[in-house]
Amino acid sequence: MGDSRKLGEILRSRLGFPEEKIVEALDHQVERGGRIGEILVSMKVAEAEDVVQALGVQLDMPVLEEIDAGAVDSELIHSIPINFAKQQRLLPLSRTGDGILVAVSDPLNTFALDEVRMLLGQPIRPVLATGQSILDGINKVYDRTAGEAGALVDDLEGADLDTVAHELEEPEDLLDADDEAPIIRLVNSLLFQAVKERCSDVHIEPMERDIAVRFRRDGVLHEILRTQKRFQASVISRVKIMGGLNIAEKRLPQDGRIRIKIAGKDIDIRLSTVPTVHGERVVMRLLDRSAVLHDLNEIGMAESCLRSMNQLIHKSHGILLVTGPTGSGKTTTLYASLNKINSPEINILTVEDPVEYQLPGIGQIHVNEKIDLSFANVLRSFLRQDPDVIMVGEIRDLQTAEIAIQASLTGHLVFSTVHTNDAASAVTRLVDMGVEPFLVASSLVAILAQRLVRTLCPNCTQETAVTSSEWQKLALRENGTPCPETVYKAVGCQKCFKTGYLGRTGIYELLMVGDEIRQMVLKNVDSNTIKRAAMARGMLTLRDDGADKVVRGVTSIEEVMRVTQEDVA
Repeated sequence: MGDSRKLGEILRSRLGFPEEKIVEALDHQVERGGRIGEILVSMKVAEAEDVVQALGVQLDMPVLEEIDAGAVDSELIHSIPINFAKQQRLLPLSRTGDGILVAVSDPLNTFALDEVRMLLGQPIRPVLATGQSILDGINKVYDRTAGEAGALVDDLEGADLDTVAHELEEPEDLLDADDEAPIIRLVNSLLFQAVKERCSDVHIEPMERDIAVRFRRDGVLHEILRTQKRFQASVISRVKIMGGLNIAEKRLPQDGRIRIKIAGKDIDIRLSTVPTVHGERVVMRLLDRSAVLHDLNEIGMAESCLRSMNQLIHKSHGILLVTGPTGSGKTTTLYASLNKINSPEINILTVEDPVEYQLPGIGQIHVNEKIDLSFANVLRSFLRQDPDVIMVGEIRDLQTAEIAIQASLTGHLVFSTVHTNDAASAVTRLVDMGVEPFLVASSLVAILAQRLVRTLCPNCTQETAVTSSEWQKLALRENGTPCPETVYKAVGCQKCFKTGYLGRTGIYELLMVGDEIRQMVLKNVDSNTIKRAAMARGMLTLRDDGADKVVRGVTSIEEVMRVTQEDVA
């Protein structure tokens, strides 16, 4: 039986401090909230060990003086993410005849205890320990098992996702199932399959009667799984725990990050949740940290475009903008450009959101709006760091645009991105932000618009005849690529997952800002007029470059049509 007295009274009787301290602690609790034991510790009236001992007396629970990290069952650790363990101050210790022994600092946190029970799939027996001793134990145990637990799904090599999902459908008592059989194995299998298929995003989407899982492979979404609605809360909670998110908060959007190792690859996952009418929707963006950075001549640029880019990235000052929608490969192009010019003689600084790849020898900063570490503030500080080249992840507002332009006018080469449909529209976007046209005209040296198109699978592609009417769908100009007799089409095989495409490459539109374009910018003309002038001077549009890749058998007419819009007349 426990002690019916309040915790403060038990502590007072054990430690002998005056009653006024209890009154003071209660007043503090009324004003600011918190647990009475924590308040007494902050007042230096009691020690954390005293509070745990008093809790043990009050709740009739065993108390651990010290956690023996060497005696902890490492198999249990694989089921509990370290972020969750640290946040909730708990650590699974060992298996007993009537459940799993779990050290906790707050036995009244029933939410955390229920979550651990679900993750372990067995009854638990909480024992008390101080928060610090639990943290020390977590650090020792997880460090010891890092080699064992580094690969989340090493045992899932070759596992069939449908088989794992089918296990959930069986009317089996989950308490009788294997510890990792239901939810954890499903989530791990999803991540393993996504990495194996080179997917960029995993979508978990609650529907009215079930939940759907879709993968974005080579820029296109494919549904790969549907499972019962009753598993929705468990699956989403598992993902949120992995990302260190608040699983109790289901009404607000949340963002987090997961870092895991799958099949020997270090994978960073950007996690986003939003509430919908049928439950929380989860999107995980996968970034392979072990992926090799592309060289500038490996990302699909035509020879003329590549020659111009090599000249541009070696300029001493000016702004080079890369434009396109989200997921069009802008960051890859900028990294390839920086990698090309990176040398000990040049000081290169970048400000990004987020830092996707770490470049040796380059200073990279991750923006953090919560502490006012914005693009503009970092860029302002950069100018005092004696840079030669600056990369700004994105120009989002007038302040960032003006500082970037001032940097270019004072002898710095600036790389950045904006979200526009084509190269000419980037000029008008800057003016719309509020930048004076004369500043845009004097600072811009070139604008590169780009898209990613899927490349035809070399194992199943087929040659097919093409008519002039089909070819004219690309809206080619008279001086464009002539109509070929045959092109290649997507078919589909096992290697390309029946899509007919395997991998992606870029198509590009490079607008060089010469004297004629500068005069147009100064006169504040519209983007279509600027684009027509650039085309008249020989600029290849996105569709022109796409048509060239169709002729060379790199991609298909349908794919170029999908990712581009019709050029201006």
